[in-house]
Amino acid sequence: MLTDAVSRYHDLLRDPTLAESSRLMLDEGLERSKLIFGGRRLSPYLRPHFVTETDFARICRICETVWSAIEKVKDAAIEDDSIIRDLGLSDIERELISIDPGYKAVSPTARLDSFLTDSAYSFVELNGESPAGIAYVDAAYDIFSKLPVMERFAESYNVRPLYGRRFMLDVLLESYKEFLDRKPDSVPQIAIIDLKDRPTQSEFELFKEFFEGEGYPTIICSPEELEFDNNRLRVGDFQIDIVYKRLLVNEYLPIIKEYPQLLDAYRAGAICMVNSFRSKLIHKKALFAVLTDQRRAGLFSREEQEAIRKHVPWTRLVRAERSDYCGREIELIEYSKANRDRLVLKPNDDYGGHGITIGWNSNETAWDEALRTALANGDYLVQERVPTARETFPALQDDGTIEFAEQLVDLDPLLFNGKVGSAFTRLSFSELANVSSGGGMVPTFIISEKKV
Repeated sequence: MLTDAVSRYHDLLRDPTLAESSRLMLDEGLERSKLIFGGRRLSPYLRPHFVTETDFARICRICETVWSAIEKVKDAAIEDDSIIRDLGLSDIERELISIDPGYKAVSPTARLDSFLTDSAYSFVELNGESPAGIAYVDAAYDIFSKLPVMERFAESYNVRPLYGRRFMLDVLLESYKEFLDRKPDSVPQIAIIDLKDRPTQSEFELFKEFFEGEGYPTIICSPEELEFDNNRLRVGDFQIDIVYKRLLVNEYLPIIKEYPQLLDAYRAGAICMVNSFRSKLIHKKALFAVLTDQRRAGLFSREEQEAIRKHVPWTRLVRAERSDYCGREIELIEYSKANRDRLVLKPNDDYGGHGITIGWNSNETAWDEALRTALANGDYLVQERVPTARETFPALQDDGTIEFAEQLVDLDPLLFNGKVGSAFTRLSFSELANVSSGGGMVPTFIISEKKV
């Protein structure tokens, strides 16, 4: 059914009038909704990603099962310092995660990056600290749903969007209620906090528009604008109750001594911060090393163990030590040297494709050098290759033409308090599917055939 649906959509685009009117509407919609990232279109494709209702129901079950295991890692890590060590947290990060955020969830909002193929569904990493894209995809749903080509496609197929901003607001309010241990006495005020001049500034504006439309006063600000006195965090006369933290810990640490107000308010319990600093626990890519380590299997139920085995790639921190692979003992460095065609090296805590070495695209000399660098650095991991998904998409060219081109398809379900509520898809010509390094995103529509 999916193959037929994609073929139907592409056939519709062969009508020059339909294609051109859709292209113009897409470009106008992207500009109007500020879906521009680094000066380029955020969605430079004329087709969304389609997932069947059956596949999406399975994806939700898998994501939510693996998420329950991730929560258990958090619970165990609070008591077991060896897990903290295996996750690779620094001393300052240990200090930050020790502060109780006032609610139980380790990451009320999270994103699991994954590949869906005909034969497999595999995760590659988790963004558990400050997942971007929720408001962007909502705006993209509004645009794509009205494209002439989508309206014609919807004559033959049911298409279901997955709006996420409502879920994000609900998560903020639910976390705040748990933080207070009661219903708030008045409407809480929200601050979206990040560094100045972020490329995601337009997404913050989309959130602000939505939150305020729902009756919640919202401000966008940076750490240096904050004041903290009399147990209140504020920007000028705007008093902050809830912090929607888009600021990454790695980007806050260099300025934390100069601008400590956010940390001071958080430590004092004066604000409810979502996601909290404790989310750093599971944002580390070494989380997958803990999940796939047989020594930790006892933390998880049989169902969770099975989901991990089938869907989470074998991962280890790069260390000169013995480890395990598929039930057998290995020398980790020697194994990694001998199997570059099935392995990738990643920094434990970075984003945007930085520092990644893909073994199957490297020669022996380059791979061995990357391994030596990773070992010396002390905070890299090695991860097994997973089956990747590729599909043909109509890509928009600078001259306004459409080129049908094969793309890497990275499906990113968004979880809100452990439940999948939204999703988007990142596309790329290369093997790194992320917007920061030049890829694009499209909305993910759930589809089914219309009954005649």
